[in-house]
Amino acid sequence: MPDNKKATRVLIMGAAGRDFHNFNMVYRDDPAYHVVAFTASQIPAIAGRRYPASLAGLHYPDGIPIVHESQLETLCRRERIEQVVFAYSDVSHARVMHYASIALASGADFLLLGPERTMLSTTVPVIAICAVRTGCGKSQTARWLSRELKKRGLRVAVIRHPMPYGDLARQAVQRFASQADLNAADCTIEEREEYEPHLAVGNVVYAGVDYGQIVARAANEADAILWDGGNNDFPFIRPDLHIVLVDPLRPGHEDSHHPGEAVLRMADIILVAKVNSASDANIQHVIEAALRINPKAAIARGASPVQLDHPEKARGKRVLVVEDGPTITHGGMSYGAGYVAATQAQAAEIIDPRNSAVEEIAAVYAQYPHIGPVLPAVGYHPSQLQALRETINAADVDVVVSATPCNLKALIDINKPIVRARYEFAEVGDPGLGRLVDTFLIERGLVEQSHG
Repeated sequence: MPDNKKATRVLIMGAAGRDFHNFNMVYRDDPAYHVVAFTASQIPAIAGRRYPASLAGLHYPDGIPIVHESQLETLCRRERIEQVVFAYSDVSHARVMHYASIALASGADFLLLGPERTMLSTTVPVIAICAVRTGCGKSQTARWLSRELKKRGLRVAVIRHPMPYGDLARQAVQRFASQADLNAADCTIEEREEYEPHLAVGNVVYAGVDYGQIVARAANEADAILWDGGNNDFPFIRPDLHIVLVDPLRPGHEDSHHPGEAVLRMADIILVAKVNSASDANIQHVIEAALRINPKAAIARGASPVQLDHPEKARGKRVLVVEDGPTITHGGMSYGAGYVAATQAQAAEIIDPRNSAVEEIAAVYAQYPHIGPVLPAVGYHPSQLQALRETINAADVDVVVSATPCNLKALIDINKPIVRARYEFAEVGDPGLGRLVDTFLIERGLVEQSHG
């Protein structure tokens, strides 16, 4: 179908997630708009591809091109773009307005689509786990909550924020219940970091591109849906209970990023994470800041205790630390659980991976200069995974401490011993998160009062 010349010409800025969802929800079937292109950021090897026609719908028989974000201004002028829609997360407020300035100077409107236009509804109760920043501890909180819900006799389906980094048409609707499912889908490290721990506790995980279909399928096999949010995005599904994490290791980030501040303002429960690792002053700071922003929310506290499988193997040794990728890169953390675990185990020295970084890994350090002496577990595509392997194997160390939640040794051949660092959610204080969730479950008639 040819471009409707009267249709508003739209460009959607994204990172292979929220952008596709916004398109599916708002633009796909509306002939009043013509989406000219998506721009891509954060995720390597997305630009240069197309959003496939099978997902784009009848108005886009050739699909939609995905181009690099650096072409934003050129595209706006060349393609006579009338609206630029910003559609990805964990971005500072200042950076969002930088892109807005480019769009406005190019003659386009600059839009942010809100929750009411982009959230799906379902008849199954939805509990959402979100955060003000990447790396606050959503994943372990979601796993803990899934176990608690199952203890109460509820069937739970986990729906993950999208990570469609491969064949988008093939990834339209994904259901993971086993390691074989992950292998069949050629999941990246970043996907495995999120999916493997859920599978280990018996959860079924849904993800993909077309969340209308995903939500419908998940609702058919669950009494409750658990939205395990990614980055600091707001949910794709309208939550009945919205839990939002703040991070006392990053005080001041409660209102510094988009859409983290919006998510915090939407919260029913504010969960102060990592209280075992933060100072009392920073814990109090984030509580006071969060309640200034959202005074109606309940406050709960949680810890993320870290432990090595075999701490004696790191004690007194020269150690290379591999961390969860997104937490260290666009999450803005200089180090993570692996560094903490290696330090607690009294490693003799933590070796900076830059000393052995091959070109593709060195480029990650150049893009994210805040990273400390740790190696983010990047592996969005095969060449990056190979570069990760080469960097680890070339390092002059005795042992690798791996804090990525996925089994790194199952993906790449590593010529050194690996000790895994693990971290899980633990309740702290009263009211605990479980008690607050129980109140919700009782009010909804999902459990009896005796569980409260």
